[in-house]
Amino acid sequence: MSTPATGPRDALTDVRGLRVGHAQRTGGGWLTGVTVVLAPEGGVVTAVDVRGGGPGTRETDALDPRNLVQRIEAVVLTGGSAFGLDSASGVAEWLEERGRGFPVGPGRVVPVVPAAVLFDLGRGGEWSARPDRGMGRAAVEAAAAGEPGAPVAQGCVGAGTGAVAGGLKGGVGTAAVRLASGTTVAALAVVNAVGSVVDPDTGALWGARRAWAAELGVDGAPLPADTVARARERLSAAQPPPFGTTLAVVATDAELTRAQAHRLAGAGHDGLARAVRPVHLLSDGDTVFAMATGDRPLVPADRPPPAGPVFGAQAAAGALDGILAAGADALTRAVVRAVLSARGVSGPGGTFPSYRELYGLQEGAEGRESADGQG
Repeated sequence: MSTPATGPRDALTDVRGLRVGHAQRTGGGWLTGVTVVLAPEGGVVTAVDVRGGGPGTRETDALDPRNLVQRIEAVVLTGGSAFGLDSASGVAEWLEERGRGFPVGPGRVVPVVPAAVLFDLGRGGEWSARPDRGMGRAAVEAAAAGEPGAPVAQGCVGAGTGAVAGGLKGGVGTAAVRLASGTTVAALAVVNAVGSVVDPDTGALWGARRAWAAELGVDGAPLPADTVARARERLSAAQPPPFGTTLAVVATDAELTRAQAHRLAGAGHDGLARAVRPVHLLSDGDTVFAMATGDRPLVPADRPPPAGPVFGAQAAAGALDGILAAGADALTRAVVRAVLSARGVSGPGGTFPSYRELYGLQEGAEGRESADGQG
């Protein structure tokens, strides 16, 4: 079976109409940020699957297929733990000013803005340094200012600014798949896990695959034993973060119902479990959103099923299964790219080396940043 093609940007923005904006603050005790996924005007079908034991969320009940609101204008991923949910208010205000949201009367809307948080409190040194509505507004403005299909910044940006993965520096990563049918499936991950992204016995990233080696530069093969031993010793001396949470968005341009979108969010967790071990812990709040723009029919018109309702149902199920599998793979790749794009940080909130630095994939402290803004 051939490897599906990546999208032109290999990013969430390969799903036409979606835009991504980041806002962050570093230095002076700060190391945190916000990422906003902005839908086209009118919104898109959105679902969520929460599996971590310590989630912090807003408006996720609105995404239940049984409930009223059908389409969502934006999704917010943010640092700051429960305090960071305030950033979604800035996004809601921005949407309201533009008349975007659930209509409740002539000229009146209520923007429903689902949000999820990760724990990064104190990573920059100051416990009170956390995203607020102003930072949320800055992130949605950055998304709106971007061109359709624009590249998505990865690494220590947005909600990934203060992210840590099992003692290593985490961050934002993204990836996209273009299926043979022409359907696009993409993912964006903010990797901030209590569990590890690395096999401690081999130094290989759990999510790496040989088929992706040319793209990612790692293939999942064991690293030299002396390198692994040094890395294990250094990580064992560090104090791992007590709380985490990986956040993600999986998206497609296929036309999905909210129930089908919920299945896609669940498939995203399969991809997450391939790249982070253990995952979905009580001290994580792992949350995956799914967004479907509906630009393409689930079963392409040029591939009609044989006549009869049974065959039609099988064709739709087969098409959905392909999207679910691609969503899981895209999220695994997004996690790997987040880890490979991250730069180590050092400051009053702790020292968190990058994977590349710790395992000798770059020289010494190259790529190291200082949480106090001095490096």
